[in-house]
Amino acid sequence: MIGFALPWTMGKLINNKKQGLAILGAMVGIFLASTAATTALELHHSGTALTVAGSSMEGKETRFGVGASALFATATTSTSTGAIDAAHESFTPLAGGVLMLNMMFGEISPGGTGSGLYGMLVLAMVTVFLCGLMVGRTPEFLGKKIQAKEIKFASLYILTTPFMVLVGAGIAFSNSGVRKSISASGSHGLSELLYAFTSAGNNNGSAFAGLSGNTPFLNVALGLAMALGRFIPMLFVLGLAGSIAKQGHVPESKGTLSTRNALFVALLITVAVVVVALTYIPALALGPLAEGLR
Repeated sequence: MIGFALPWTMGKLINNKKQGLAILGAMVGIFLASTAATTALELHHSGTALTVAGSSMEGKETRFGVGASALFATATTSTSTGAIDAAHESFTPLAGGVLMLNMMFGEISPGGTGSGLYGMLVLAMVTVFLCGLMVGRTPEFLGKKIQAKEIKFASLYILTTPFMVLVGAGIAFSNSGVRKSISASGSHGLSELLYAFTSAGNNNGSAFAGLSGNTPFLNVALGLAMALGRFIPMLFVLGLAGSIAKQGHVPESKGTLSTRNALFVALLITVAVVVVALTYIPALALGPLAEGLR
């Protein structure tokens, strides 16, 4: 609730409630799409012998059932909560992939208290820059010009956590001791390890289960992913904020791209999906996608 309230708070602070609602709309849109996808993928065996046998309830409490478990899993991976009420490894492969994707977004729907908001604002600046250039509009956001320096800070922010997650998971997977800690084989085993580094690097804390993570190598590797994934992006956000703060206010003109309407919300969600897809889809293709689509 706090994460979803912060865009409204931002709108009041800058005396621009429509801008706050636009950011909130993007957060809610991603969250609802993720919840719908996770629930549908968990129920996609509906009417088959697998569901009749209770396979969709594996790893879930009967108090909650499939729907509430899918909602809770979406909420915990879309924020920095880390709590679970069902074993995420027991979700269908594609639903597990959606849960990983929630964290890979950088937890922006709504994300952690404060971190989700600034993560979405960084993506908003990238959206303004890309869409403004494509249609010949001036790249401005909140009365500030988005130029090369700001985009460099934004790019470094966006690339830091994927670097920690993907490089860390790759090094860990090449370690024979780590491979022995993975309970499953093939694509599912890769998903176990990828989820662990995604959760640590994005400061989530939830577990996929199946991975014996309490080994010296994984304790150090996941600890480094957690520490570096938390603090290095903050430095780039502070640098971006400082660069913008030095600028004077630029009044809106006819050439300014509006960032307070439904079109911008759709563009912001699209840019978020494209940025994540280009970064993580190769890894997801080897893990949950390969398992779920075979």
